[in-house]
Amino acid sequence: MKRAVPPTRISPAAQNARIRNLDITVLAGGASEEREVSLVSGKKVAAALAVLGHRVTLSDVSPQSLSALSRPANMVFVALHGSYGEDGGIQAELEKRGLLFTGTGSIGSAAAMDKVRAKSRFIEVGLPTPRFEVARSFRIAEVVSHWRLPVVVKPISSGSSVDTHIVRDRARFHDAIMDVAKKHGQALIEEMIEGPEITVGILGDQALPPIQVRTSREFYDYQAKYIDDGTDYLFDIDLTPQMLERIQVMSLRASASLGCRDFCRVDWMVDAVTHEPFLLEVNTIPGFTNHSLLPKAAARAGLSFADLCQNIVELTMARGRCKSQCGVCSVEMNGT
Repeated sequence: MKRAVPPTRISPAAQNARIRNLDITVLAGGASEEREVSLVSGKKVAAALAVLGHRVTLSDVSPQSLSALSRPANMVFVALHGSYGEDGGIQAELEKRGLLFTGTGSIGSAAAMDKVRAKSRFIEVGLPTPRFEVARSFRIAEVVSHWRLPVVVKPISSGSSVDTHIVRDRARFHDAIMDVAKKHGQALIEEMIEGPEITVGILGDQALPPIQVRTSREFYDYQAKYIDDGTDYLFDIDLTPQMLERIQVMSLRASASLGCRDFCRVDWMVDAVTHEPFLLEVNTIPGFTNHSLLPKAAARAGLSFADLCQNIVELTMARGRCKSQCGVCSVEMNGT
């Protein structure tokens, strides 16, 4: 019998808080392998903010093209996925310029994007994560010899399951590591946990309703995430309410352990045999597309897409007000 925890509901106060008529720069695009997804996210965010009454400028930025940051604005909404968007690069530039921006700062972003650093942090704070090892091209044979299959081979710092391999055949193990190491310098080998894939969105200090992702593909890869309409997103999950609540609580701990703020998404695998959950990663800038999980979880909690964007704006502006009043926060407002 399937069970689910009752849907999380965002408080009326959070929904009714409405700051209007802000000048907001939305950053999207970039030069990473996730550029196309980022452009879609940025367009949807910009459209929602405009409907809410904000004055929005959508800008395609990269390390070589940052003129958009010189535009006077009340805040910057970061919808950049992948390198320079989620690895702390754009955040460091925004901090250097004293600009108020959405989401996690440069240090937390870099820690979350680096899967080895993140997993090491999870272990430090007592959160369960699959066993892992880093492999470089010169020691592949040594690494291959002491792993039992199946395993996951993927880049240490990448998103959207780009260049991720599920290895069940030892003959493919060496090639998978070489493929990732050649492109990214080194490869992360991770114990494969087979069972339900669960994701938990975080908004402010609240964990949104868990979602189970079910795909007909071998795993939840780039195609399943953004293109395949056959992927199922389930709120009626075949796990006990106690287990789902535990995953939500641990998701908040995972987010806090990396210093995340405003919003993020935490991904889990639950072992089909032991029913124990394993933390995979924290995504500091999850997608804002029609297929994306954070908007789906927010909708389950009673927030429309526009409400979600507005709540992120509210959380960001609250940090700006705190900075102006007490000087403790590490970010500043620009143009207010």
